[in-house]
Amino acid sequence: MLFAIPIIIILIDQITKFLAVGHLQGKEPIVIIDNFLRFHYVENYGAAFGMLNNKRVFFIIVTTIVIISIIFFLFRYYSGLSIRIKIALAMLLGGAIGNLIDRVRLGYVIDFISVRLPGGYHFPVFNIADSFIVISTSLIMIIILTSELER
Repeated sequence: MLFAIPIIIILIDQITKFLAVGHLQGKEPIVIIDNFLRFHYVENYGAAFGMLNNKRVFFIIVTTIVIISIIFFLFRYYSGLSIRIKIALAMLLGGAIGNLIDRVRLGYVIDFISVRLPGGYHFPVFNIADSFIVISTSLIMIIILTSELER
């Protein structure tokens, strides 16, 4: 059941990227909430804020190591892990695989969600896989920090 989580995340991620290509590529952004949220097609050849641009092989290697490590960790320590950490790791796995598929298949990651905050701050354009990577990483940090405080 736990491995349904990454599969669902991968499917949602890839479907939304397919839709972004069909409805956004080469077109004007679609404004969802004025001055806050819009859908805007971007081909990301690096990481957030354009860091490590055109380092495709590096990203593929690092992501593959992360994916293998998560799978190994889940199998090795499964019975001793809380359901919260299992879900967070499954979410991280789904997000990592979603972006890896793009890097291997296309050479870049398709991003399409653009958020602006008051004061003109722009988040880097991101996608569903990125969202799950950030959410799961945040959950893992919270779980680790709160479990340390409970001891």
